[in-house]
Amino acid sequence: MAVSNGASELKAGTNAQAAAGAKLSALFAGTMGPLIGLVLLCLALSLTTDTFLTVRNILNVLDQVTVLGIMAIGMTLVILIGGIDLSVGSVLALAAMVMGFVAHPDHLNLGMPAGIVTALVVAGLCGLVSGLLVTVTKLPPFIATLAMMSVARGLANMITDGSQIIGFPDWFTSLSIIRHFGFLSVTVGLMIVLAIIFAIFLNYRATGRSLYAIGGSAEVARLSGIPVKSLTNWVYAVCGVLAGLAGIVLAARLDSVQPSSGFGYELDTIAAVVIGGASLSGGVGSIGGTAIGVLIIGVLRNGLNLLGVSPFIQQVVIGVVIALAVATDTWRRRAQ
Repeated sequence: MAVSNGASELKAGTNAQAAAGAKLSALFAGTMGPLIGLVLLCLALSLTTDTFLTVRNILNVLDQVTVLGIMAIGMTLVILIGGIDLSVGSVLALAAMVMGFVAHPDHLNLGMPAGIVTALVVAGLCGLVSGLLVTVTKLPPFIATLAMMSVARGLANMITDGSQIIGFPDWFTSLSIIRHFGFLSVTVGLMIVLAIIFAIFLNYRATGRSLYAIGGSAEVARLSGIPVKSLTNWVYAVCGVLAGLAGIVLAARLDSVQPSSGFGYELDTIAAVVIGGASLSGGVGSIGGTAIGVLIIGVLRNGLNLLGVSPFIQQVVIGVVIALAVATDTWRRRAQ
């Protein structure tokens, strides 16, 4: 009897370890290829430049990818359900302009807290409208968010008639400058915390797992009792809020806001998610993979700058990387 009980306990312990390992691997599902690519990229840049592997440069890379990283978290949720959001760059600009207009002494002068809250609310509403256009009017996500991209950019320009707003309180700009513990700024810490929270949500909460089901087949998910429409609206709203938060982080870095902010960011954001292993057809992806995709783009841009490569050639390189990532996704789905 004692031997039997011992065997049962050993088996239970083994099963628990296997379950824990499975959950951990789920956090980084499908990221082996992107991770190998990131390691090889870092190795190549460390051999071709003298400054890439310095602590200062690595910290600079983290600072540079903060805005992209926050936006990519929201885009991951959208792509998981089989959607796309082309408006995130414009929503970033609109949220930043709203914050500046509400908070700056030359305008409403209601203070930074009021400006930040208002900006996040406006960004969330933009995302919610995009979601409603998809779920209620049945517009394709591409068309719905393309329309929101134009509307948000226009509103951003209307707020100050196209003028930028410069100068924010020192405590606000220091959020992206002061490195606590010698290496971690508040904005980078915010990106890391958000990534952890959403990774846990997607893998350990029923609602998070439902997003994968919607991306796999929205009709099957609906027949299974999953509230597809409400979750779709919620996902687009969260993506909008995170785009607005990225706009606030960008304002802290630049100590200014302007209507042209975020131009083209939607392409980098989508690219980061796809490079990280997500499928544009939905149902496949992870926050861990997205984090690797963000780092690949950040490291690539940083390395090309260190090598003195023209910005125009950088655009070509990024485009080739995006094409390879999408092609890899297509080959993987065909193989399956």
